[in-house]
Amino acid sequence: NIPEYAVVFHGAAVAGGIVTTVNPTYNAEEIRYQLNDAGASKLITIPDVIPTALEAIEGTGVTEVYVIGEHDDAVPMSELLTAEPMEQVPVDPATQVMVLPYSSGTTGLPKGVMLTHTNLVANLLQCDAMLKYDSNSAGLAVLPFFHIYGMQILMNGLLSNGCTVVSMPRFDLVGALQLIQDHELTHFYAVPPMILALAKQPVVDDYDLSSLEVVLSGAAPLGAELADEAATRIDCQVIQAYGMTELSPATHVTVPGDYRPGSVGLTVPNCEARIVDPDTGEDQDIGGEGELWMKGPNVMSGYLNNPEATAATIDADGWLHTGD
Repeated sequence: NIPEYAVVFHGAAVAGGIVTTVNPTYNAEEIRYQLNDAGASKLITIPDVIPTALEAIEGTGVTEVYVIGEHDDAVPMSELLTAEPMEQVPVDPATQVMVLPYSSGTTGLPKGVMLTHTNLVANLLQCDAMLKYDSNSAGLAVLPFFHIYGMQILMNGLLSNGCTVVSMPRFDLVGALQLIQDHELTHFYAVPPMILALAKQPVVDDYDLSSLEVVLSGAAPLGAELADEAATRIDCQVIQAYGMTELSPATHVTVPGDYRPGSVGLTVPNCEARIVDPDTGEDQDIGGEGELWMKGPNVMSGYLNNPEATAATIDADGWLHTGD
């Protein structure tokens, strides 16, 4: 997570390209699988990862490796920044895939999730109705940009709202607390282990977190008691949201000020939700349990090179079966 990540991401978008985001902790074999499946031709990374990257591109279609910074075995990204700014290459937003994050789904090898320009923009607008920012808003971006949560809610969501984005390459509690205090950050997007640290770690009391307006937890369930304990400790509402890579990602977000313990909040605008008995296909009444099905402009166009998995996930009527 560095500022240049957003430059590369949006540079590729303007050029009409597709970005497949890679976990930098993957080994060469895992990276090679993704590069081959996605049909990647260029790879951009940081100096520390170059040795793994050079091993990973063997046997792939990658012909160029760029580095953000300096490394003897790669072309510095600075050489790409010498041309005149270009206009947006014409694309069909509804059909042109912009990003290919890889998700394991429920089984098997990771699958490339095809998200179009429309998918991404639609979900940013859907989230704008739920998450409010102003001219003073500033967020901590520590959740990885290669993951859909960090990519959309942090990087793209904050940038598209004109917010200050303070990036942090990896989570360190003391470092995060220091950044919140020093930059008077207003928004902290987190996952449950981070909320646990806010609730339990003594060092939290050593920092001024009064600038925080909202802490939002996602990516895994957050228990109501833990959320309340953290909120009381830092004197800030701790809310929850729900989504998945295949949904660009957010489908349910708690509106700040309307928190209910244990709830993931309301369905975002222009999204439909059903709770369906997976055995009978019948919708459940209030209080009933079943699988969550979703429909909306944020539903992926499918899994790359995998029509069988796509058909098993999105039914003939356009409902995405989340598996949850």
